[in-house]
Amino acid sequence: MTPLVVGTALALAALLFVLYPLLFDDATPGAAVRPGAEGGTAAAAPAATSAAVEALREIEFDRATGKLSDADYAELKATYTREALSEMRRRDAADAQLAEQSLDPAELAVRRARAMVGDGIASCPVHGQRPEPDALYCSDCGRYLAGACSTCGAAVTREGAKFCEGCGATLAA
Repeated sequence: MTPLVVGTALALAALLFVLYPLLFDDATPGAAVRPGAEGGTAAAAPAATSAAVEALREIEFDRATGKLSDADYAELKATYTREALSEMRRRDAADAQLAEQSLDPAELAVRRARAMVGDGIASCPVHGQRPEPDALYCSDCGRYLAGACSTCGAAVTREGAKFCEGCGATLAA
């Protein structure tokens, strides 16, 4: 009778040992991760991609295996491409906002100033963009830097101009 009880106990222990990974998710730090397990690397990749990107992958596969006609493929691809792009743009905007919030206040002020100046940053034909947003002369070679009026956008090419010829606004000194 004892060998029967011991044999049954060993068989149950072996069965639990084999079925444990399937029945319970081991979320302990440092535990080996099964591919496809929740919280594992295979499940983290789809979480990082949108449903539209996954749908694009699926329709690519369906077309390659002959399950999808070319007309249906073109229609679905156009739809899911638009959705994927909008999702990626939203995610990029959110990531940029988070990155901006974690910046040093001085770096944040510099980025805001550059954004306000936009394309009006002075540029030397020889040395490129100048670090000073309102530069009139190149700090390396002394050339006059033609610019544009910040009010109306008219080109200012005359050296020493104090007022915009287009709208009369005062130019940077």
